[in-house]
Amino acid sequence: MSFKSVIEQWPVERLQPMYREATSADVESALGKDDLDLMDLGALLSPAARSYLEPMAEKANRLTRWHFGRTISLYAPMYISNLCAADCVYCGFSVRSGNKEKRITLKPDLIRQECEALAGMGYENVLILTGEAPKAVTVSYIAEAIAIAREYFNGVSVEVYAVDEADYRQFVEAGLEGVTLYMETYHQPTYGQVHLEGEKSVYDYRIDASERAGRAGVRNLSIGALLGLYRWQEELLWVGLHGRHLQKQCWQSSLSVSFPRLLHTPERFAVRDLVRDADLVQGMLALRLFLPEVGFNLSTREAASFRDKLIPLGVTAMSAGSSTRPGGYASRGVEVLEQFEIEDQRSPEEVVRVIRAAGYEPVWKNFDRAFDQV
Repeated sequence: MSFKSVIEQWPVERLQPMYREATSADVESALGKDDLDLMDLGALLSPAARSYLEPMAEKANRLTRWHFGRTISLYAPMYISNLCAADCVYCGFSVRSGNKEKRITLKPDLIRQECEALAGMGYENVLILTGEAPKAVTVSYIAEAIAIAREYFNGVSVEVYAVDEADYRQFVEAGLEGVTLYMETYHQPTYGQVHLEGEKSVYDYRIDASERAGRAGVRNLSIGALLGLYRWQEELLWVGLHGRHLQKQCWQSSLSVSFPRLLHTPERFAVRDLVRDADLVQGMLALRLFLPEVGFNLSTREAASFRDKLIPLGVTAMSAGSSTRPGGYASRGVEVLEQFEIEDQRSPEEVVRVIRAAGYEPVWKNFDRAFDQV
């Protein structure tokens, strides 16, 4: 069953009353349950829940420790191309962004240099990223990059354009473990307004990409909405629905959720629905209670001091020392177009110290390659 058919059953008109009309009694009822339904999630995302953030945080912390222990996995994004044929109005890589900085696609030897630099920092998990340029940055090229990265890292994931199931199988054969793919916005009218050109503009093809990856044997699926494109409550209700759908349809894959928030955008785009810090905290807590066994990823989009405060609220994986430009680790001085500005500029070592000071153990390696033979 396609998730498109699921989301069509939950339009804005049906979701809004769930959080706009929720009462304190609804919030307390949701807090008292072990298995929450969508109405409960709506209550936890409501204005009425704002005065319940402390008990929500206590329960979120308890559930996270129950399922994941006191560990935070570390990963690094590795951009191998900033070429892009899509016109996503909020993105620095967009073909019409107006940015004049250099656009490149790393050759295999430069990919190796990036891998060596990241491995030298201690990383065992890497996330390979590209722009939306399937004709220039082909499936075969990405598969080759995965195979190279697998020589250096135990865990290799990708955040690239949506592809067919057969293409995801090619990635898995090359050594792929995970696929991160954000719907950006689940609200189809808004999706059409912010994705003006390129294959990414096809909403129906993108919305089922994670499920295609799961069917192809991808072990870890990561989803999320780009917060700020549309109202955050509806977006997170749809994320919750998507998460439950993938847990049923792709039960052999683990699932994680990311919370990317628009903070810096090209001049031509202003954030339409600003998500405040308190909104993000409430959203993370609500989803943790709704999806207690799902991983939560936190990137360096957020400021260092804010990231530190979020650690006990359900986070299970963090990036550190990140670069959002191709060649950003081996050749840090080269001026190449970056996708967005990094807020947390700390080194991996600094982030590790903060994680330990918070009472958690940083984990560089999530599994052993021996499991590949199971």
